[in-house]
Amino acid sequence: MKLVYGLCLLVLIPGAALAQRARQTAPATTARTITVLTEPKAIVWIDEVRRGVTNDSGALADLKLSGGGHTLRVRASGFKEVSQPITAIQRGEVRLRLLRSTDQAELLFQKAEDARETAKDDVGRQSAVTLYQQALKTRPAFSAAHLGLARVFSDLNDTDKALAEIEAARSARPVYAEASAVEGRIYRETGQTEEAIGAFNRAIREAHGFQPEAHVGIGRVYEDKGQYELAAHEFKIAIDQLADTEPIIYQLLGAAYEKTGSTHDAIVAYENYLRLAPNGSQASAVRSIVEQLKSSPP
Repeated sequence: MKLVYGLCLLVLIPGAALAQRARQTAPATTARTITVLTEPKAIVWIDEVRRGVTNDSGALADLKLSGGGHTLRVRASGFKEVSQPITAIQRGEVRLRLLRSTDQAELLFQKAEDARETAKDDVGRQSAVTLYQQALKTRPAFSAAHLGLARVFSDLNDTDKALAEIEAARSARPVYAEASAVEGRIYRETGQTEEAIGAFNRAIREAHGFQPEAHVGIGRVYEDKGQYELAAHEFKIAIDQLADTEPIIYQLLGAAYEKTGSTHDAIVAYENYLRLAPNGSQASAVRSIVEQLKSSPP
């Protein structure tokens, strides 16, 4: 899942507001899973959070959901993107039939997304820029293409162009939580803390509380400020919202607990990372940290 990039200040959120946010964003206790059945190699989002890609048979299995209703969105190369609701009681197989698309803006956008996600260097990123710009020439008010272009410009360290594309995306779609979260990440990475705080909090408001990327972003801001208990609180909200599916946030949570001296909680968080990503890129380092923490005197 491509959710977590880097993601509030002195007056960020008082304790009472944090408690209220925790109540508002805590998931329902009834968990369930679904299996999405659609075209092969289709990207699947739930509540605007990318959850994976279907296999060669068009299946993406065992997607955890919290209680309540959700929104499923699916995109496959060459097909028209489809969204549909998931009811509060729906579980098991969810089938989506996609139709071929002849919309040139959409097809160019899909190619641009593929180019951005597979780019290994600036040459590949520039190819993505060209494709996004071609899509926008065909459909100027294409908010998702503006956002994709903002992500690429951010990767190219062109902050001014990235922020201009965020503004264009919001002009086409005034309430756009994902754009606000990306804006917050751009501001945080360039050291503009107050602006990052505002963007992340706007993302959470626009998403009616459900915006794990923004919660991770706020946690990273707290982390930057050395406020590790508050950082851990935000990371836990993001974990709950993602129904315990994103290992990297457990790594962030473990590091925050470690900085507060909460060794037991740090071990639990790191072990949850290993549970979800036993062969992950950080698994070896995390195992080493766990061994060191367990061998340390209480």
